[in-house]
Parts: sequence; structure tokens; C-alpha cells
Amino acid sequence: MPALAISSDQGQLTGRGLEGFYRAGRRLLSRCEVRVAGREPIAVQARMISADRARFVATLRPFADGGPDPDVVVERTRYADGTERIVLRSAAGRPLRLPVEVSLGTDLAELGAVASGNTGPELAASVHDSGMRWSSPAGHCAVTAHPAPADALASAGLLRWEVELPPGGTWSLELRVRPQGAGPVRAVGHGASRSLATARAAGDDPGARPLLDRSVEDLQALLLRDPEHPTDVHLAAGAPWRCGLAPAEALAAARMALPLGTRIAAGTLRTLGRRQLAGKGPRAGMIPGPLRNTGPHLPPGCTGVEATLLFPALLAEAWRWGLPAQETEELLPVAERCLRWLLAAGGDGVLLPDPYPDGPARCETQAHAHRAALLGADLLDAHGRSGAGELRRCAERLRDTFKEKFWVGDRTGGRPAAALLADGRPVPLLTGAAAHLLDTGLLGAGALAPGLLDKVQTEQLARLLGGPAMDSGWGLRSLGVKEAAYNPFGHRAGAVRVHETAVAFSGLAAAGYEKEASGLLRGVLAAAEAFGHRLPEMYAGEQRTEGGAPLPHPAACRPAATAAAAGVQLLTALAGIRPDAPAGTVTLRPVRSAPLGELELTALRVAGAPFSVRVSRLGLAMVEEAAEGLQLGV
Repeated sequence: MPALAISSDQGQLTGRGLEGFYRAGRRLLSRCEVRVAGREPIAVQARMISADRARFVATLRPFADGGPDPDVVVERTRYADGTERIVLRSAAGRPLRLPVEVSLGTDLAELGAVASGNTGPELAASVHDSGMRWSSPAGHCAVTAHPAPADALASAGLLRWEVELPPGGTWSLELRVRPQGAGPVRAVGHGASRSLATARAAGDDPGARPLLDRSVEDLQALLLRDPEHPTDVHLAAGAPWRCGLAPAEALAAARMALPLGTRIAAGTLRTLGRRQLAGKGPRAGMIPGPLRNTGPHLPPGCTGVEATLLFPALLAEAWRWGLPAQETEELLPVAERCLRWLLAAGGDGVLLPDPYPDGPARCETQAHAHRAALLGADLLDAHGRSGAGELRRCAERLRDTFKEKFWVGDRTGGRPAAALLADGRPVPLLTGAAAHLLDTGLLGAGALAPGLLDKVQTEQLARLLGGPAMDSGWGLRSLGVKEAAYNPFGHRAGAVRVHETAVAFSGLAAAGYEKEASGLLRGVLAAAEAFGHRLPEMYAGEQRTEGGAPLPHPAACRPAATAAAAGVQLLTALAGIRPDAPAGTVTLRPVRSAPLGELELTALRVAGAPFSVRVSRLGLAMVEEAAEGLQLGV
């Protein structure tokens, strides 16, 4: 971010579909096709090197009757920042003289127009310096070539070189795509100071290390700066569709990424705190956010409600992980305003509507509200602020109301309703959003906050989430297969949402339902392998079969902040790390069944220092590196 490149595994940018180099949501170059001696190279390999770089290898058939072996290898390295390096390597036993042509074109279209197919024709090019230039009312773009071409034909957007290759020789070309007058992209992830710990995983399961590597790499690549406060960083929601700040997703991803350090959490909180609604009225204190489609059964939900409830919870947990006291104090007034809004909106035990004030009462919204109240009260108490008692009473009344109105009984043991409508009628659907009922949040001394469900209801929910209706074998479905309007591609109606799967896994594991948790974990790890360990935010919830592979969702962001952060949470939850940095302790509650065998996690961050932990095959966790003075809690 804020640049990205999209291409097929053939290596050529043809201008079809979404292909091209983008910066800040605009396609700078849509076509970049290479031909050597009038031939298109034959693609043989495409591979991601890192989050911002891909390598494409192609070959050319012999130029003389020399058998089946290629004479020339064409290697292209494509960078998200708009740079492409093309190298020709001769494997021939004689000198070669080859004309090399690069055909360029663009429409300078916005990403939304590209996605909807409303881009219009390519723009006319003009020869500029050592390359080509295009102009439109939307802006200007130039491609420069090093070395400069021998010929340039503007009408065809064509650059041409005459290349002489001795036996075993190489020739290289660098193309740079830039908005006119703009310099190279200054990505946050390439700064001198990394915002995330470079955590590593090792152990018995071969998928653990690449999943954590790619998750950390993608989170680093998705970082953006607040334009008005460039020291504050936050995560873009995902590429290519949502390259900006989405408050609820940014907070959720920062929370799951806390084992990598607190810098992203702090930057996200400060950035959103500056956007908090002030003044008086029913929305005062909210973190604004747009409506979000929530599937076929319920009206759109308000991401502002979710963000407002996530804000104090993230601050409270970031403080436990080691957010410095001064930064916590500076953010407390924003959290207090969020909590005052919560009390005003649902303080008398009334279920919290979403959108507020006229929407249905969603299951997951009540879970977010309950967690915010308890973690917020804990945070206020610890910092000598008033209001903690009222928040705890609010949580208690919410538990009573939820138990009375939200649990739908049936002969199989019942289930939590997906929502209650304005007239009090339940929507008795089994959804993946119910996993949020298991996510209660971290208090002091490694304790987890109580949840909205009692022990019997928790056991029933665990059975449902681990059953075949919800566990697809690739992860948790967002809607049970037997529910009305189930659609394996429905993003809230049956598709696997990686964030919810990670929430379900960690919640089930913490509650002691390790069999159900392990099934979800193994499924999403298998899906990660199929996706090259870069998990999309969602994929089809079709049942896993032997030899099968998960089906990609055409509208999913990949990489996505919540999916990449979920990879971190899935692995760190195996060790059950529960820090209390203010008290100088860390408690470990590992998954005793050790579903991945032995697992070692190194270079995490707890209390501002490196933290490493090993989980044995017997499910025992041992701290191998920690901040000086940090004690192991009981």
C-alpha cells in the first residue's frame, strides 16, 4: 500500500480484466507485453517472492534447428511500486541478435471503473524522455525505460531495442511506472523501523512457518499512514477492493495482531480517535463507519457500532500486551466517550440495536457490547477513572436479557438467534457470527472476561460450530448448510470467513472444546496451503472432499488485513498467551491436545520486548525468551 500490481500467472499485462499497476486506486498502466524477435515468450513459472514482488519466468523456442531446448530465458520481476525488471539470458551456443519490443498502454481508470468494466479505450501515448507518457483529465502517467530504447512508436505505445547476446550472456531492462511528477512509492512497510515483530514459527507441522511468515509479511505490506499524522499507522482493509481505512476491520485486525506488538494498535486507535463524533445527540462518542451488507436475512449493519465497541476493548487489551502507560492515558478519553455512548444506547439492559437506533439486535453486537463493558470497566478501574461500576451493571443486565430473549430452544438443545427484530421476534438462524459469543476478552492476571452464555449454552454452541453444518472442512461457514438461503459463496450466507474461523478456534480452545477447535484449525491450515499461505478474507464454504481444494470467492480481498491477522491469532492461540504487562506477568494456557504437534513461536512481542514460547507435543508451554522481570503467571 498504497500501490499494488495485479497480473495473471502468464506474466504479460494484457489490459484485460483487472490487470495493471495501480497507485491510490488508479490504474497507471494496464498493458505491458514483451515480445522477443516477434515471439511471445512461453510462460513456465510464476511465483510470489514477497508481498510486494512477483517473479515470472518464460522461455523462447530455438531460433535455429537446435532441438527442443530453449535458447533464451526471459525473467520478469514485478514490484507493486510500479517497477519491472526484465532480464534475457542466453542458453545458446552462438551469438544472438534479437529485437526486443515492449508494448505499453493505459486508460488511467479508477479501480471501481475497472472492476465494473466501464474504463473506455486506451489513451493516446506520446514519446516522453526515455519512454511513454499518457494524459487525461484524471491525471498523467509516464513510463521510463533504462536503458533508453533505440526506437519509440507513440501510435502503438511501442518501445524497441536491438539486443546482442553472446553465448551465456544476459541483457536487462528496467521499466518504471509513475504518475507524472511523482516519485517512488514510500510504503510504510519499507520504512527503517518495522511496525510489526518479525515473528517466526517452527515445529512439526510444515504449514505453520509459511502461514506466519506470509501473514506478517502481508500485514506489513497493508500498512498505511494517517496523512495528517504520518507517525500513526493502520491497516488497509485489503487489496484490491478496499485499499483504505475500514474502521471495524482495522480495529479487529490490530487486536488479532497484538502478539506482534502494539504499534499498529496504537496508531489505529489514535487515527480513529481523531474521527470520533463529538457534541451531543444519540451518535456522540461513536467511531463513524459505513453500512455493510450482512447477507440475505438482515438489513445492512453499521460498522460504526462495531468500531465504537471494539475501540475500548482493543485499548484495554493493548495495555495488557504492553502499550506504554503514557499512550494508554492519552487514548483513555476517547475510550470513555465510546463507553458513555454504550451506556446511553443500552445501559438499562436493553439489547443494543445495530444500526443504532432502529436496527435489529444482532447476536455479535451483543457480544461486542458485553466485552466492551467488562474490559472497559477493568481499564477505568486500573486508571482511577469513574464509571466502572455502571459498566459492570450494564454487562450483568445484558447477560440476563440475552439469556431470556436470545436463546432459541429446540429439541436438539437450542441455539443463539442470529438477531432479534424490532418487535422482539428472533431470527433463529445458525450463523458463524455466533462465534463472537465465545470471544470474551482479556482481563488482568491472564483471566478471560465472562461471556453472555452459561456453561450449558457454551457446550451446545461448541457442538454446533464443530458439527458438519458449520465446519466445512476448510473452516467455519458463515451460515449453516441447512438454513434458508444457504449459499456456499454467500459472504454472510455460507462462505468461510477466515476472521470468524479464527475467533471460533480461539474461543473454543479457551473454553476447553479442543476437538471442535482443532477441526477448524486443521481445515483453515489446509485452505491456507491451497492458497499459497496467503489467506483471502473469505472463500466458498463447500464441503471438503478428498483431493479437493477450496474455491476462491471472486469478490474477496487477498491479502486482507483480518485474514492475515487471523493467521497470527490461529498460531499464537495454540500457546494460549495471556499477558498482563502492567502487573509484570504472562500466563500460558496452551491447547493441551497440541493439534499441530510441537510448535515454537519466536520474536513475538510482550511488554515491549521479544517473547518466544515453545509448545511440546504433550501440550505443555515453555517460555524461552521474555522481557527482563516478566514473571510466569499461574
